[in-house]
Amino acid sequence: MAPSDDSPPAGPFDAPYLLALARQKTVASRNMLAETIAALFAQDADSLNDREFALMADILRRVLKEIEISVRRRIAAEFASRPDVPRDLLTFLANDEIDVAYPVLSQSPVLRDVDLIEVIRNRTLEHQLAVAVRFEVSEAVSDELVGTGNETVITELLKNPDARISRATLGYLVEQSRRVGSYREPILSRDELPEDLAKRMVLWVSAALRKTIVERFKLDPTEVDALIEQAAREAEADGVQINGENRRTATERLAEELNAAGRNDADLMISALQNGEVSLFVTLFSRASGMREILVRRMLFEPGGEGLAIACKAMNFAREDFSVIFLFSRKARPVSSAVLRDEHKAVMDLYDRMTVEACRKVLVRWTRDHNYLKALLEVDLTADVGGQGKPPSSNKNGDG
Repeated sequence: MAPSDDSPPAGPFDAPYLLALARQKTVASRNMLAETIAALFAQDADSLNDREFALMADILRRVLKEIEISVRRRIAAEFASRPDVPRDLLTFLANDEIDVAYPVLSQSPVLRDVDLIEVIRNRTLEHQLAVAVRFEVSEAVSDELVGTGNETVITELLKNPDARISRATLGYLVEQSRRVGSYREPILSRDELPEDLAKRMVLWVSAALRKTIVERFKLDPTEVDALIEQAAREAEADGVQINGENRRTATERLAEELNAAGRNDADLMISALQNGEVSLFVTLFSRASGMREILVRRMLFEPGGEGLAIACKAMNFAREDFSVIFLFSRKARPVSSAVLRDEHKAVMDLYDRMTVEACRKVLVRWTRDHNYLKALLEVDLTADVGGQGKPPSSNKNGDG
């Protein structure tokens, strides 16, 4: 007899059970089937023989389109960093809604350049941003991202130290930085920026500051022009150092000064966001939490906001401060007011349930292991108070 919708999960690879579930056509049976297979992948993938592995992958292919988005989210988070998941499953998930696709696009080592380029060309801005913050971006994929012409996507690509950008593309972006101010600082921070391109930027980066300097300090414009010209000549003579200590950006230097003055708190981070200083926020948040800046940026873009909530809770931010930070972070993911209201309520409910101690343990893990999305599925973040028990696992992965 086929299993009922509330049958217990199968033991280590119970093929008859899986096939019986696959023959049922109800939504509940499809969801249970997908959940069971995802659990088997997580727990027993190494012990499966080739035939068993192929069978499970084939069953998943057949039902992925028909299961609920909450289940697809969980499967995507579980499969995102695995090197042994069939590529066609991951390409399907990568082209799904962004809440499903995000962990796969930002983490999967299985996806090839051709898969990522297809997503860049045919999916949404949010999909492009997920590719831009990957832990590895090839020159071909970087070229495709730059080809979108979207300044937000290009800026995030430039800020990603794990992205490889060709000299030709960097040269193009250096020229574009005359017009697009947000490109300048991340370009100057890149390790591969050659000296001749850095020198080329000196005049217009300085000129862009000329008006502000003149007006703020009430200086003689002629005197300021002379200073800019002198700086350009010195850069030409001495070279622009872009490695080691001299490579630190203005944002990093400011963050160090604020840290030294004991001013790296939630109020300062919120002020940075309010003034549009996202780079300063990221640097301050990174220094306060101990996480890499690229991971902080991924948290700002991830659907749901659970990672950001955990990090803020671990640093014992006030509920109101986290709420403001979360709402500012959503500006990077434009959604309708109704969706934003639902996301906000879900993440605030999660923030209230989580304990500082549990979140600090997760934060310690994140300083060592970049795969924080998977950690959301594995760690209990709330206290078992009053018999309420753990929250549903879906709430740990952005299901609200």
